[in-house]
Amino acid sequence: MARFLTLDDLDVRGKRVLVRADLNVPLKDGLVTDATRIERLAPTIEALIARGAKVVVMSHFGRPKGGPDPALSLQPLTAPLGTAIGGREVAFATDCIGEEAKRVVGALRPGEVALLENLRFHKGEEANSPEFAQALAELGDLYVDDAFSAAHRAHASIAALAHLLPAAAGKLMEAELSALSAALETPARPVMALVGGAKVSTKLDLLRFIIGKVDMLAIGGAMANTLLFAEGTEVGRSLCERDMADNARNLLALARERSCRVILPEDAVVAAALVPGRPTQIVPIDTVPDDMMILDVGPKTVDRIASALEEACTLVWNGPLGAFETPPFEEATVAVAKRVAALTRAGRLLSIAGGGDTVAALAAAKVTEELSYVSTAGGAFLEWLEGRELPGVSALAVGSGDAGLKPRMS
Repeated sequence: MARFLTLDDLDVRGKRVLVRADLNVPLKDGLVTDATRIERLAPTIEALIARGAKVVVMSHFGRPKGGPDPALSLQPLTAPLGTAIGGREVAFATDCIGEEAKRVVGALRPGEVALLENLRFHKGEEANSPEFAQALAELGDLYVDDAFSAAHRAHASIAALAHLLPAAAGKLMEAELSALSAALETPARPVMALVGGAKVSTKLDLLRFIIGKVDMLAIGGAMANTLLFAEGTEVGRSLCERDMADNARNLLALARERSCRVILPEDAVVAAALVPGRPTQIVPIDTVPDDMMILDVGPKTVDRIASALEEACTLVWNGPLGAFETPPFEEATVAVAKRVAALTRAGRLLSIAGGGDTVAALAAAKVTEELSYVSTAGGAFLEWLEGRELPGVSALAVGSGDAGLKPRMS
C-alpha cells in the first residue's frame, strides 16, 4: 500500500480543514437509527478541535435525483454529530459551495465545527468535476479524508479535491488502511479467509484475488453450494448457480495451484423452506434430500472451521455461513464468530471483518467489539478484497496530488 499522510503530519492550528466523512446513516422520522458512522468520525473531529482547527465536515447522503431534495438534507445530522463530539454546537450551511457555504465557514473560530449540505445535491460531485472540486477547495486550507467507505468512488470530494489541497487520512481512514494492510499485505501467517454469501458470481473477483493471498479459505453460505455442485455433490433444492460450475471448478483448480487449502461444508442444516420454525435436519453434505434446502452449515463443518482458526494467525472474514437472518440458521455463524472473538481476545488471532451482512451477523453474535477490526465500509471493503485500486486511497498517496504532499503541512 502506498504511503499516506495522517493528522500528525498536518499543522492545522487556525486552518480551515475540510473533512470528507461518510454520514450516509439510516434515518427514520428524522432520527438516526444507527449512529456508528458518526461515532467513528468523532475522534478525527475531536483531534482537529484540540489542535485549534476550523473543522468543515462534508458528506453525501442518499441518492438525490436532479438537485436538492429536502428529504435528503444533512441538516438533521447536526444534532447527533454535535452529541458525538461532546455536545458541541455544529453550524450548518444550506449549500456545500458558493456564498452560503463561504459565509458559514468564514464565521468559524478555531475549535468550531460546521457541516455542509449534501454534496450530491450538485451533479459535479458524482461526475468528479474539476470545477466542483475547485469550489469545495475554496472553503479550506487542508483536506482530510475520513471516509474509507466511499473510497471506491471517483467523486469530486474524494478524488479531485485531494489533488487541490494538502491531503491526509483521518483517524478512521488510517485505522482502516492499517488493518487492511496488516491482513493481506504484511500479514502474520498462516492467513485464513472466511467467505460467505449467496452467489459465486458476485464474488468471483474476490475469490480469485484472495486465493493468491491466503493459506486457507473456508467458504459458506449458498455460494458453497455451487462449489459443491461443481465437484459432483447434489444439493437438493438449495440456491445454486449451476451455470457457474465451470467457474467454480476453475477456482478450486487455482486454489490447488496456489497451495490454498479450501474448506467446504461437510454437513448441513436443511429444511423444506426458509421459514422460521420449520423442522430442520442435520445431514452429511452428500446426502441432502432432493426436496430440502441447505440453509446453514452443520456442527462438523463448524468444528473444522474452528480447527483451522486455531492454526491461523490472521483472519479476513466477509459473509455469513448461513441464512443468519432467519432462526435457527444463524447458529453456525454465531458459533464461529464467538470462536474468532475468543482467539482474538487471547492474542492468538488478528481478525478483520467487513461487509454489511457480516457486520450484522457479528452484532447478532454480540462480538463486534471483540474482533481486531470490523469495517463498516461495505462496497469499498469488498473492492479492496478484490484487489482493486480505490480512488480515495490512491488520491492520498504521497506524491499523487498536485498540491504536493509534504510532512507538517501548513
